[in-house]
Amino acid sequence: MLDNEIQLQDEHKNKKKFRKGVYILPNLITSASLFGGFYAIIASLDGNFEYAAIAILISGILDGLDGRVARLTGSSSKFGVEYDSLADVIAFGLAPGVLIFTWALRPFGRYGWLAAFLYVVCGALRLARFNVQITTVESKRFNGLPIPAAAALVASTVLIFFYIGRGDEMVKHITVLVMVYALAFLMISNVHYYSFKEFNLSQRMPFRFLVGLIVLLIVVAANPPLMLFLLTFGYAASGPITTLVDRRRNITLKAASKDKSKESGANRQG
Repeated sequence: MLDNEIQLQDEHKNKKKFRKGVYILPNLITSASLFGGFYAIIASLDGNFEYAAIAILISGILDGLDGRVARLTGSSSKFGVEYDSLADVIAFGLAPGVLIFTWALRPFGRYGWLAAFLYVVCGALRLARFNVQITTVESKRFNGLPIPAAAALVASTVLIFFYIGRGDEMVKHITVLVMVYALAFLMISNVHYYSFKEFNLSQRMPFRFLVGLIVLLIVVAANPPLMLFLLTFGYAASGPITTLVDRRRNITLKAASKDKSKESGANRQG
């Protein structure tokens, strides 16, 4: 009896010790994503803007992997969630802000660095709001532009300018400044974006879905800078478009319901 009690106490102590540790694999992937963001900052300060943009895109891929790996391996934890958010602030907030300022916004003076700071702070606010609303917001949609998507658009914009041969120009077009302000606004807005969370790659999917993914990979591989820019820009624009369509649809449904109620009221009076 005494031996059983001692054994149970030892098992309880081992569980406590195990809970004090952290899961290695998902947090290691998060650390790699953080490293990509830090490298992007160093590359931006050194003038290697293409390398910085590629590092941000790689961080985006790793950021999408760490959560899925944690769920597949059953290694999700509160520590991992908090660490992932902090890494996202660096990799998709500070790194793109430094990149876009050193590459394009410096000639605009005060408006340039204010735009870069606004992008960073709106990205941090977007992450904080997401962590608070994670259990209350519909999982199929994001409330506001996700910060990795905004960072991907910044990085792909840099790459498309270098692709067309205008990446080394000191004075950039005003549209880059407007784009940064627009991204900052979209991140903290209530515009809904599709989350793609219902696509579980570990489950069976229709055959046409596999064919579509293969075609998408081929198209991206044919011209990566152009296609990455089009995909990221299309996703950023999809939110306002779908929001306007949903609002018009709701207005139409409300008007139709009012007409039906009026008709039913008139029929009752008749």
